[in-house]
Amino acid sequence: MNDTQKLSVTEKIGYSLGDFAANLVFQTLVTYIAFFYTDVYQLDNVTASSVIFWCGILGGVVFSPIMGMIADRTNTRWGKYRPWVLWTAIPFGIAIFLSFSTPDFGATGKVLYAFGTYLLLVTLYTANNLPYAALSGVLTGNMAERNSLSAYRFAAVMIAQFVIQVLLLPLILMAGDGDRAAGFEALMSFFAVAGVICFFITFLTTKERVQPTQKENSRIMDDLGDLFRNRPWVVMLLVVILVFVTLALKGGLYIYYFENYVGQQELAEFLDDIGFVGFIAGLTSFLGGMGFGFEWPDDPAASGFGLFNGGGIVMMIIGIAFSKPLADRFGKRNVFRLFLAVSSVFVLAFFWFPPDAIGTMFLSQVLHGFFYGITIPLLWAMIADVADYSEWKNHRRATAIIFSAMLLGLKGGLTVGSTITLWVLEAYGYDGTAALQSEEARFGIKMAMSAMASGFFFLAAALLFFYPIDKRMESDIEGELAARHATPVSP
Repeated sequence: MNDTQKLSVTEKIGYSLGDFAANLVFQTLVTYIAFFYTDVYQLDNVTASSVIFWCGILGGVVFSPIMGMIADRTNTRWGKYRPWVLWTAIPFGIAIFLSFSTPDFGATGKVLYAFGTYLLLVTLYTANNLPYAALSGVLTGNMAERNSLSAYRFAAVMIAQFVIQVLLLPLILMAGDGDRAAGFEALMSFFAVAGVICFFITFLTTKERVQPTQKENSRIMDDLGDLFRNRPWVVMLLVVILVFVTLALKGGLYIYYFENYVGQQELAEFLDDIGFVGFIAGLTSFLGGMGFGFEWPDDPAASGFGLFNGGGIVMMIIGIAFSKPLADRFGKRNVFRLFLAVSSVFVLAFFWFPPDAIGTMFLSQVLHGFFYGITIPLLWAMIADVADYSEWKNHRRATAIIFSAMLLGLKGGLTVGSTITLWVLEAYGYDGTAALQSEEARFGIKMAMSAMASGFFFLAAALLFFYPIDKRMESDIEGELAARHATPVSP
């Protein structure tokens, strides 16, 4: 390996902190944005779906390729992409705080506030995260190092996911003393500050090493033409959309599932039987004895929801550890396709679980988490490979606009998945102000998070049969680009 392309542990950790910060927001949007608007800010299902859809389309889907072209044409002494991580850090933090605040406006004012703040949040997320994603393509040209970087990065993602999906709801109840609106505002303010610090560290610890092989100012139409003639990019765009539709759909419905479908008495007994209740009682006593006030909320749905997500996340982290050796041996495409399909089976299984099958639900979740975890680091690494494929084929490097596929697909998938969530809730009669939901609403929640969500995963796995970059092509592209980059560029 060329030592100039080798990344230090410090740089890998520093880079991964950017994803930790972004995922404090992204995981909150995946898991809670629909619930926040319907059950906390008290918007009706149709209004909430309109806010999420149009803001996601404008700030995510439409703005992503624009931001990609802007980033590719940025030239500073710090590089093309690093500066955007720095420049957007503080505005992004402010947008996080505003989006999860709940000012007491009238009906129209609440809608306008939700639309304006969510549009600001999604737009700044794109302006920050697209250059951040493109940065991974220019830190190193070595594909094995990229696999390693992806493993570090998605370990950070899993930590952020654990914080949000396992701890956030109980922490919200504690921080707000039972008031979810106050709790959301307090916790998201803290995450905003932490995120800004992480982005600063990412900027300070990384370096752009991969440079274009020739000095040229490509036209925007050239970049777009290259993009749509790039079959791997088209396939990965569709795959990313489908994957994130699934993540938003099942992730956004899990909280509704635990609060409205899962049997609360059976869940409370399960938590007691596995020792969770005793553990919390012991922790409360221990911290109280040390003078720390700590009172875990007496809410089986919140505890069960967090533990359910936690089991899946732990198994995802274990799965991530298998990702690099499997990809190095069999190629990213083959490993991603196989294990995405296997993980889908355990999502589909929820369609047949009755409300009292608590243990079976948890078992299916951890199995899904393990097999899906193997695929997690590969998605970003495959996008970096697509950028290399484009340079290899067209002799022009446009990393950020290639990575706009990820952000466009990510935001588009999140937008569509969250919108479908609210459409399903509306179609099956869900009422966010009601203490008890109808049987029809409970069935709709179960159906959408299982049968519907798994269908998108299966389709994504099938699309990868049309993705041409296998292990052999990875090696060919890496070798030829390394030779080109070693050739001095004529002034």
